Amino acid sequence: MGLYSLKATCSVFVYSLIVCLLAFRCCADANQTSILVVNATSNFSARRIPDNFFGVFLEEINHEVSGGLWAELVSNRGFEAGNATSNIYPWSIIGDNSSIYVSTDLTSCFKRNKVALRMEVLCGGTKPCPCSGVGISNPGFWGMNIEEGKKYQIVYYVKALAMADLQISFTGTGDKKLASVNVTVGNTTNWTRMVNILEANASYHNASLQITTTTKGVYWLDQVSAMPMDTYKGNGFRNDLFKMVAELKPKFLRFPGGCFVEGNTLNNAFRWKDTVGPWEERPGHLNDVWNYWTDDGFGYFEGLQLAEDLHALPIWVFNAGISLKEQVNGSDLSPYVQDALDGIEFAKGCPTSRWGSVRAAMGHPKPFDLRYVAIGNEDCWKRNYLIFHDKIKYSYPDIKIISNCDGSDKPLNQPADLFDFHIYTSSTDMFAKSTKFDKTSRSGPKAFVSEYAVWKEDAAMGSLLAAVAEAAFLIGLEKNSDIVEMVSYAPLFLNINDKRWIPDAIVFDSYQHYGTPSYWVQKVFTESSGAIFLPTTLNTNSSNSLIASAINLKGSEDNQNYIRIKVVNFGVTPENLLICVSGLNSTVRHLGSTKTVLTSSNLMDENSFLDPIKVVPHQSPLESAAEEMNVILPPYSVTSFDLLI
Repeated sequence: MGLYSLKATCSVFVYSLIVCLLAFRCCADANQTSILVVNATSNFSARRIPDNFFGVFLEEINHEVSGGLWAELVSNRGFEAGNATSNIYPWSIIGDNSSIYVSTDLTSCFKRNKVALRMEVLCGGTKPCPCSGVGISNPGFWGMNIEEGKKYQIVYYVKALAMADLQISFTGTGDKKLASVNVTVGNTTNWTRMVNILEANASYHNASLQITTTTKGVYWLDQVSAMPMDTYKGNGFRNDLFKMVAELKPKFLRFPGGCFVEGNTLNNAFRWKDTVGPWEERPGHLNDVWNYWTDDGFGYFEGLQLAEDLHALPIWVFNAGISLKEQVNGSDLSPYVQDALDGIEFAKGCPTSRWGSVRAAMGHPKPFDLRYVAIGNEDCWKRNYLIFHDKIKYSYPDIKIISNCDGSDKPLNQPADLFDFHIYTSSTDMFAKSTKFDKTSRSGPKAFVSEYAVWKEDAAMGSLLAAVAEAAFLIGLEKNSDIVEMVSYAPLFLNINDKRWIPDAIVFDSYQHYGTPSYWVQKVFTESSGAIFLPTTLNTNSSNSLIASAINLKGSEDNQNYIRIKVVNFGVTPENLLICVSGLNSTVRHLGSTKTVLTSSNLMDENSFLDPIKVVPHQSPLESAAEEMNVILPPYSVTSFDLLI
């Protein structure tokens, strides 16, 4: 036996002896009490949780981005979504058939999106138009939120063969004008870019954007945009939703999918090159997996920018030549491989390189901090994967590559830095999966748990039951953070008007939002990134419903030193728990120690717009803070004890 092995054996023996002595001492008063022993001895069997452990995953699903985090108010701004000249949904026509005729044609000035709207006004002159005018109206994504005193930038392209007056307005109920501007356009065969700033004189959550006129003639419109001028850092992100994500303190952002990356067909897969450059030139595409159109105003660049604004590392997932229904291989794969290489160059290439210069032209000459890429999503097509892997490693040896083949049960038979693991399951199974990585080989690539959630009957729209089971799963991931490198919940957002996938972490509509219990569980865990994981032993007399972990961390607000002990009770009855902390170099301080509890009276309780904080964590002073504490854990609860030391 070598010296290292002898030291390791001695350490295990000493720790086991400490556990036994503490358990014996604590048992005198324990009776039916479970016992949790935390070893806080400095440098004793403790290890650092990865710095980038907790993050978020953003996908174009449930109108997460279009009509959500991306603050663009106009839906189908380029009139491309209908795929037919008669379909301009969700635009509607103001005026009857005798007053106006609306169609689309292919006369746009933009090469990659040729559809333009043609508006022939028949009234005017000897046949006056209605006083309010005729034209077109856009409701946005189930109503535009217009707020009094705020400013909005309206951009549109217009062409008219004769001089005419247009009114651009936000309109509320009863045709009330919340903001408007009158402009004179036309007398040219060329397209003109128009920019107007509207300041709202009243608030309304279900407004529409209207473009109207009382002048007879033919008009063409294209690329109509309306953006609030107070987006986060001016980068286009809706402030309230951005804040909800930022408060999770994510260390990484996985984007843009998910199945969104693959598409049902390759023709509708996410193609990053179609999503960069001026927004007017982006063709948009049908999100045929989740069945709605996206203008791709939020594209590859915006995803990288979002990660930077969140102080998070971007994790780019790209298409590996596979959709849900199609696949390519062999020589046909070459364009996909080149797209991946070009995408990495766009993110981190010098500003004089071919694709780095495109990024620089978009206002970001400094390279983004791209360190991870994921080859595909869930398909595990090894032949394609190896081609991508070898080409990327040759050109960018510093990039960490994520395989979408599961290596949790047996080692991968392909090279990878990490493997991707997804799980959507029942609450009971999620609780049981807290031990999922206990037996995973430590010699292979590390795990990236990029999608997890309790769903279906146990979750509804986001229940306490689901959140508690997920908390147990996260404790299991903390315990296995020597092999689990990163974790993120999915999906992140739900527009309440588009329930493609439930539950989700954050629910919103045009003007309000709330976090589900699963969101609040993530907040309890977010500071684990980079913390010191402490060994624990849990002894229970009768219950199999408890799981616990402990970390040593610096408080994010006060920079004080804490021992944070998290305990999940996944049972129907309260549990008595005796917590014993050993090896502290200083005593626990009562003042400043706290207890945070997430629970509710019914395990299926959930939050809503009517009661957005029904199930949220409640913090209180921990008056019993000490090296030994008797505590009671409520049924179906997540409790965090923060001991100030």
